[in-house]
Amino acid sequence: MTVSDPVAQYDTRFNWYAALGAGVWLVFLAPAVLAGWNARDTMAGWVGLCALGGFGFLYVWSFLWARPYRHDGRLWREVEPRALVVVGGLFTLGAIIVLTLHQDGLATAVYVAVAGITLLPRRWALPLAGVLAVGAEWLARTVPGWQGADGIALSVLLAGFAVWGMWTAMRRSRDLVAAKEENALLMVDQERARMARDLHDILGHSLTVIAVKAELADRLVDVSPERTRAEIADIQRLSRDALADVRRTVDGVRELSLPAEIARARARAAMRAAEIRADLPGSTDDVPSDLRELFAWTLREGVTNVVRHSAANRCTVTLGADRIIIADDGRGMRSADASALRDGHGLSGLRERAADAGAQVVVETPPSGGFRLSVVAANAAPVLGQPAPVAQPTAPPGIPSSPQPAESPR
Repeated sequence: MTVSDPVAQYDTRFNWYAALGAGVWLVFLAPAVLAGWNARDTMAGWVGLCALGGFGFLYVWSFLWARPYRHDGRLWREVEPRALVVVGGLFTLGAIIVLTLHQDGLATAVYVAVAGITLLPRRWALPLAGVLAVGAEWLARTVPGWQGADGIALSVLLAGFAVWGMWTAMRRSRDLVAAKEENALLMVDQERARMARDLHDILGHSLTVIAVKAELADRLVDVSPERTRAEIADIQRLSRDALADVRRTVDGVRELSLPAEIARARARAAMRAAEIRADLPGSTDDVPSDLRELFAWTLREGVTNVVRHSAANRCTVTLGADRIIIADDGRGMRSADASALRDGHGLSGLRERAADAGAQVVVETPPSGGFRLSVVAANAAPVLGQPAPVAQPTAPPGIPSSPQPAESPR
């Protein structure tokens, strides 16, 4: 028995259940056993009884032998020579039973058909069941004195069809389980590839900048100690930020990584499907650590809104040390779904995160059209061409603040 043989690797704990499931149907051979017992004074009677015993044993054993091969799918794909021997043995014993016990032995045709469907491929089993049904019915109707065996063909066909349907359902269920397992493995591989891609996008630029700054610091160590200390401080900050981004990416669910969100936005299939051109920053080195997660949430929310609501052709993300701006050239807040956007919870959650980080969310429709979402740190300086954030008054407890017409959650 080789290692590749499925019998060597198959769990045999349920063989008794298989034997019981096959053997319980032998009760329908009781009329043949009774006929052989009544004829026990003759040679034909004893031969018939011995053939019946061998037939029952071989029938039950065939199910035990076939279990691992049927589970492996081999018996349904190709003709197994041992399966032909088993089916041939059952057919021979059945023929002996018919010759010695006459019409009572025709019931063996049902068991031979069932064994054929169990052990042989469909292209062999179905014709065998048809031949057995026609042959048994022909004998029952043409041999003089064989009464009570009419309709044996229907029994053969019904039993064969039932067993074939059962094995087909089990095979499809097994194929479905195998497909699910394969899909799970593919999902794991895809997640590994995504994780590798995110880590590459996160670490690739940061490590390059660290290497360049380290070389620069090495050159300046004797020329400008102050500049060297500044470069070393930048290297320490970049290293901490890169480490924090990696940890956030590995954690993966609640905390976000700004470089990973930029990488996802760049590769996002939804943007490509919506035919939106994305202009994204190539570096996050200028963003301090305490604003990176907030800016990552802002980027995710802003890109999601652009894809869902903007009908834009272009989306531009501007990233600075104290702000992130996501602008598109779409229909802005003048669109028909503006009220639906105002009722959303995405920007409400973003406002809460910004307030916790001491930043402010600004949403507006520029005069040129489109939509612009900005998150600006509290100590940010005004940028030429961009409106300075206006602090919203804080209402006393219990009194809601008046809405700001320039802001409309989207």
